[in-house]
Amino acid sequence: MQSGNLQTTATDHCCFCADQKAMGKKDFSMIPKGTAGIEDRMSVLCDSGVNSGKLTPNEFVAVTSTNAVKIFNIYPRKGSISVGADANIVLWDANGSRIISAKIHHQNVGFNIFEGHTIKGIALHTLSQSKMVWTNGELRPLRGAGKNIKRPAYGSTFDTMHKKTAVNEPQAVHRTK
Repeated sequence: MQSGNLQTTATDHCCFCADQKAMGKKDFSMIPKGTAGIEDRMSVLCDSGVNSGKLTPNEFVAVTSTNAVKIFNIYPRKGSISVGADANIVLWDANGSRIISAKIHHQNVGFNIFEGHTIKGIALHTLSQSKMVWTNGELRPLRGAGKNIKRPAYGSTFDTMHKKTAVNEPQAVHRTK
């Protein structure tokens, strides 16, 4: 991430319980792929990236938020605090800390791959569509609040490429006698 070769982060989030994961005891290829981790992803990245000095706070915001919406052509509607943009904001406490534990997480699985890890850097509040959906450790889901976001298939980079191509195309030459 420091080099810029990775532009965004994600998680192969999939909450399989211990019994489901155990299907691969005799054949590892039968283990369901993915693990729970979406709830802790940003805090772990803040702790291991920003707090270690490997990422700046601005790089953290870019790789966790802004770059993805630019790649998916929904910037500045998302990923921007500006007039007309959706009000999706995470208020972050860079000094806040907690111990990650399956006993208190909100994922529908009885274990956590980061179990017992103390992290520094936590989300205090999250606003989605101007509504508080996370506050001081309390999840407030809004059933049916998700919306399909229409977006162009190609971003503005492709518009620029098309214009450059059109300029470089050979033009018909009209000759008069």
